[in-house]
Amino acid sequence: MDAHSEAEARDEIGRLVDQLNEQQFDVEEFLALHTDDVIIVNFGGRRVTGKDALREAMSAALGSSLAKVTTTVEVHDVHFVRPDVALVNATKYVSDERDGDEAFASTGSSTYVVTRDERSGWRVALAQTTPVAGA
Repeated sequence: MDAHSEAEARDEIGRLVDQLNEQQFDVEEFLALHTDDVIIVNFGGRRVTGKDALREAMSAALGSSLAKVTTTVEVHDVHFVRPDVALVNATKYVSDERDGDEAFASTGSSTYVVTRDERSGWRVALAQTTPVAGA
């Protein structure tokens, strides 16, 4: 991958993460940013495999007090494994506005595996977030 193509891909991946931030409360728009066989390991350690399971988990969360928890992801680095596969190193910031529920850590270390195809562009294939203790 030449430097120009890599810079374009980094910009596209940055826009993907921006869309993840923006669409976190719209289940179908959020799902469209993921591969069909996506694997998510969330902040609490729950593993969700596939879009159908992610749809179910998100719908349940948005119907609960978790709808008052918002996240913002900041990308630090993108490492290309191949021109169509990249590892994204990021920080997830959590704003927990729930009343009386146990609060989450306010920061997590996130890793994404994103893949690109000509039809869909860049999509999340795997996302994992580890809470940062004391943050």
